[in-house]
Amino acid sequence: MSRLSLGMALTGVIALVGTGALAQTQTLPELRIEVPAPPRSLTQPTAAEAKEKIQQIPGGVDLVTSEEFRDGRAVTLKDMLDYTPGVFVQPKFGEDSRLSIRGSGLSRNFHLRGVTLLQDGIPINLADGSGDFQEIDPLNIRYIEVFKGANALRYGSASLGGAINVHTPTGRDLDGVLTRFEIGSDGYRRGQLAMGRYGENWDYYATATTIQQDGYRQLNEQNNIRLNSNFGVRLSDTVETRLFIAYNDIDQEIPGSVSRDQALNNPKAAAAGNLVNNYKRDIESIRLGSKTSVALDDGTVNFGGYFVSRHLFHPIFQVLDNTVLDYGVFAEYETDGQAFGLKQENLIGVKLGQGTNDNLRYANVRGQKGALTFKSFETAQNADIYGENRTWLRNDLALILGAQAGYATREVEDKFLSDGNASFDDSFTSFNPRLGLLWQARPDLQVFGNLSRSTEIPTLSDLSPTATAPIGDVDPQEAVTLELGTRGSHGPITWDVAVYRAWMQNEIQLFTASNGQSYALNADRTIHQGLELGLDYRLAEGLLATERGGDRLTLRQAYTFSDFSFDGDPVYGDNELPGAPRHYYRAELRYDHPTGFYVGPNVEWVPQAYYVDNANTTETRPYALLGLKLGYDDPRGWSVFLDARNLTDERYISSVSVATSATPNSALFNPGDGRAVFVGAQMRW
Repeated sequence: MSRLSLGMALTGVIALVGTGALAQTQTLPELRIEVPAPPRSLTQPTAAEAKEKIQQIPGGVDLVTSEEFRDGRAVTLKDMLDYTPGVFVQPKFGEDSRLSIRGSGLSRNFHLRGVTLLQDGIPINLADGSGDFQEIDPLNIRYIEVFKGANALRYGSASLGGAINVHTPTGRDLDGVLTRFEIGSDGYRRGQLAMGRYGENWDYYATATTIQQDGYRQLNEQNNIRLNSNFGVRLSDTVETRLFIAYNDIDQEIPGSVSRDQALNNPKAAAAGNLVNNYKRDIESIRLGSKTSVALDDGTVNFGGYFVSRHLFHPIFQVLDNTVLDYGVFAEYETDGQAFGLKQENLIGVKLGQGTNDNLRYANVRGQKGALTFKSFETAQNADIYGENRTWLRNDLALILGAQAGYATREVEDKFLSDGNASFDDSFTSFNPRLGLLWQARPDLQVFGNLSRSTEIPTLSDLSPTATAPIGDVDPQEAVTLELGTRGSHGPITWDVAVYRAWMQNEIQLFTASNGQSYALNADRTIHQGLELGLDYRLAEGLLATERGGDRLTLRQAYTFSDFSFDGDPVYGDNELPGAPRHYYRAELRYDHPTGFYVGPNVEWVPQAYYVDNANTTETRPYALLGLKLGYDDPRGWSVFLDARNLTDERYISSVSVATSATPNSALFNPGDGRAVFVGAQMRW
């Protein structure tokens, strides 16, 4: 509902009716115009609908809306998920990050493993489970769902880290035009143009973004263009189809890891080898996807498919020239009903996917292709079926039973035989049951627990032979996880707390040989356990204003305790697993005024150094970073912000690579960015 002032119209009327009307005083009533809400989309739930659904999961989940990060600079997953406890995202360089959830992929020194990353339910990961982050555009996000561990069952994910699903806007979210521009330190420039429209039975949304920055370090420049769009059509009152189209052109230099001393005392310098051979990662990709939703009397059917084409030009220890095709289909049926007089909700789904990679490697001659050194054709296939039953034993108590079964193949056909035949063809099966309880103690209080099994299939690079790791030496990673927690609110306090312990077998660790090539090994037994605490406290209201709901002062906090260790290992005993801090704390004290003004300092604190090697001989350094964010969000559709980071210009280590053993001189450390300031403006109409 909006209120329109009639002052200007009244002035015109007075001028027309003449001076006789001026002798009388007339007050016109306010004109109220009812603005109808956009029709509901069947294929793209709203953030409120999605939050209601994921809070029926008896485990660690979170939903982050775009409003929580668009009020500042958002470039990496860290910018978007830093206040989600249990999610550890640290920047490496540019838009690249190191992501770990509950210790997943701790030893993955490059790219992504252990977490299923999706956009609108369509995988960002390659078919073998590895992946990158750069195809996600933070300015093309409506909300993000985070499912930790086996809580990602509905996405067919059974890995230790779970899944992150990014939902993009539709024409129902933006009925008009949006422009945005940002500038900042280290040559940072970014722009966005987006538009959307909707009608009774259709909607469309399209956005284009560009980002350029020189970067804090040498060899840290990036130039990226991203185009995203989706089109929805309501075929009937109960059927809707949506088409997704995306194009990415990403050019990113790689400054590399350095020694601890260089990271702390000369942080802007790139690794010498990276400079000489011009390390970088250039990705060009096209993503096509479709989803159809059918509303039934007793439930919903969702089905669709996707096709992704990627070209990777990646000069590192050698020049990697890969042409990747990924494609697949999915279907899901949700239904409500009763059995034995008890309310039930059921879910069953299937996902089929395949990916191929025409993998060429060349000698790296200052960033250009030299002689061919390797050629192969690689194929990964996955077939997953999953199901879940939620039975309400009482109105406030639900028993959840679920399972996921999978079959996967990993095949490499070696076409460069002069150095031997490295072909292999492996297959894997898995079965991952899940048991959970959800108690809705009050409308604003939930208590939950679950016991689940997870299996992580090796990627193609894990299985590829090296002089250190022959073919077939890597087994699937398995875990049994127990989780207990609660979420809710009481007065000014909102919380989300979970504790977990995972007993793991064959944890996959990835290391880098002296020639720069990676190799994977299985640890024997390991334990991952921790505490995840999100706590928001509304400290005060009505300090300076009481109109329009008043102002408020809020303390927002996220704390993650991580205790990851070997369990009686023949070599490493009970040593800590390297790669993640035991304590990670993030907080913001923010003041919001009803006019749209906001300001707040923030802190990132790692109070204890952590190891970078299995032998536990070399550590990082503790650090604390101070930041400040302020801005103004005008109700008429425009906003501005200032985002200042690392105000004290702290020299610190933001992320690390890991090794079996290391010294401070080992090139495993990535320096964090220095002091930086970013400003931005946005307008929608």
